[in-house]
Amino acid sequence: MKINENLSFYKFMHKQIIVIIALNVATAPGYLLMGYLYTSMVYESLWMVLMSVIPLYGYILYKRFRLDMTISQKDIWLNKVRWFMGIYSASWILMFVYYISSDNPEMHYITIATQIGSATVAATLLASQKKLFLFTVISLMVPLGIYFLVIAEVYSYILAFFTIVLASVLLYAAKNTNDYILKSNHQAYHDQLTSLPNRRYFLELLESSVREYGNKFSYLLLIDLDYFKTINDTLGHDVGDELLREVARRMRNISSEYDNTVARLGGDEFCVLSDIFDNEDECLKNAKVFSNKLLQEIKNNYIINDNHLYISASIGVSIVNNSSVNAVEFLKEADMAMYEAKNHGRDGVIIFSEDLYSLVQDKLLVERLLHFAIERDEISLHYQAQVDETDKIRGCEVLVRWNSDELGPVEPDIFIPIAENTGYIIELGEHIIKESFKTINEWSKNNLDVKTVSINISMRQILNKNFIKIVENLYNRYIDSDCKIGIIFEITETSSSDDLSSLKEIIEHLKQYGILFSIDDFGTGYSSISYLSEISLVELKIDKSFVDKISETKQKVLIKLMIDVARNLNLTVVAEGVETVYQRKLLEELDCDLYQGYLFSKPLPKEEFERLCVCTNKES
Repeated sequence: MKINENLSFYKFMHKQIIVIIALNVATAPGYLLMGYLYTSMVYESLWMVLMSVIPLYGYILYKRFRLDMTISQKDIWLNKVRWFMGIYSASWILMFVYYISSDNPEMHYITIATQIGSATVAATLLASQKKLFLFTVISLMVPLGIYFLVIAEVYSYILAFFTIVLASVLLYAAKNTNDYILKSNHQAYHDQLTSLPNRRYFLELLESSVREYGNKFSYLLLIDLDYFKTINDTLGHDVGDELLREVARRMRNISSEYDNTVARLGGDEFCVLSDIFDNEDECLKNAKVFSNKLLQEIKNNYIINDNHLYISASIGVSIVNNSSVNAVEFLKEADMAMYEAKNHGRDGVIIFSEDLYSLVQDKLLVERLLHFAIERDEISLHYQAQVDETDKIRGCEVLVRWNSDELGPVEPDIFIPIAENTGYIIELGEHIIKESFKTINEWSKNNLDVKTVSINISMRQILNKNFIKIVENLYNRYIDSDCKIGIIFEITETSSSDDLSSLKEIIEHLKQYGILFSIDDFGTGYSSISYLSEISLVELKIDKSFVDKISETKQKVLIKLMIDVARNLNLTVVAEGVETVYQRKLLEELDCDLYQGYLFSKPLPKEEFERLCVCTNKES
């Protein structure tokens, strides 16, 4: 997409029109006075008519300028302004030629002074347009120099020399002003680190493109680098900055191949706006090809200060094709798609659609209502049994449920990730621990035959600076010293490496309250075997995804390997998601300790679980 990079010149040149018209009104009538004193006023009158028409045209240009004009429209307008200024400046040469041909030396003095003044004004007011001030100053000063040379006197040669010096000074001053304006404009519209266009530039370009090509199609990409903060924090900002420059260079190169425009919005976020397409299918096809090619280019190896770095990106794509929609809305659409790419595990491309919009709106509604769920008493706890080889209930896992007055039952897979992303998991987690502690203490007092109760703890929750204090306060308030039921906090493997040293300290601190820890969903995250030996655990839970495929030889071998590891580390093994007798039998053959799943019981409200526990354990 070809565009004029000097976007700020439009407003600047718009103001210059009024300045020139004001100067014309103040100075041009002076020639009428000169005509009255020295000539018949015929030539001066004709010249004044011309000098009235030219500013009138300038005023029309001034009134036609609008901020919502497209960049192409502004370019056309700017060219007309340049012609206006050039013709206006050149018109003073007509009076110079007329007055200089007179035998009256006073008329010569007047027109020489006027010519020098015009050249000075041109060098000052036209400095933003290099070609224009060069042409105007030279066209005004050259006739003056020729005039002095034609006189052929010593003093006239000296004046001709001074004319050249003055012209050089005016051109030098105008060039310096022009350089400063260009530099200031570049800084205003470009990113200092990468030299790419910045957010301000991109938004103006996007708005212009939407207005100008509203009936055609283009694609908009929003690119966010994955885990860039980790590189910045671990290797330093110098390495991070160099990585951003290299990413920008790659984006610029590949974008130029497709005639696309790339900009840096800030931080590790970039945007790309494509060229124009006549139909949506062609645009969508090119968007997919370009996005995946760009993603692959970003993922190629980087060598920075002897560091071999690898980075991916999450890319959201929006199709731009409606002039009635605010340009910022397309950026929001790309932003929604980009965050959906992050939610899908990053390192991918998501194209915005109406279905995605509905999904995002649903998430926003869930997020808004979730913040009132506790105070509206919509959050409840259910308990799923964990049984041994004799089918006796040995423990249970606490599972949170949300029954919204407005939405009805909302699945944990929906609202838990939202709580994690918004930070509401801290408040929700505290509520779950509090209600669980109250139930545990009540069951202990009532001698309910349950050995342990497991409570899921978010890694964001456990690494919160106030977590230990919150647990201590709740424990001291709700758990009696003679409580007979063990408390296990389940932490997920996917995030357990976030801050290992802090996690170890927290686990060791809470052991003094008898709170033990379990690794949940083992085998689905990023933990290593060595990690299991570094922190104090009592239990390992095999994820349902492995149990579902236990009939497959490879999955059975993996489960056997997990159980052997647990045995060597003296960990109790709990298999999650056991739903068939066949699964139970195979797990028992592999020496699993406890079983949890719908084969035995679905998650139950507190009172129903109590009845199940009494009935089952009595039969056992």
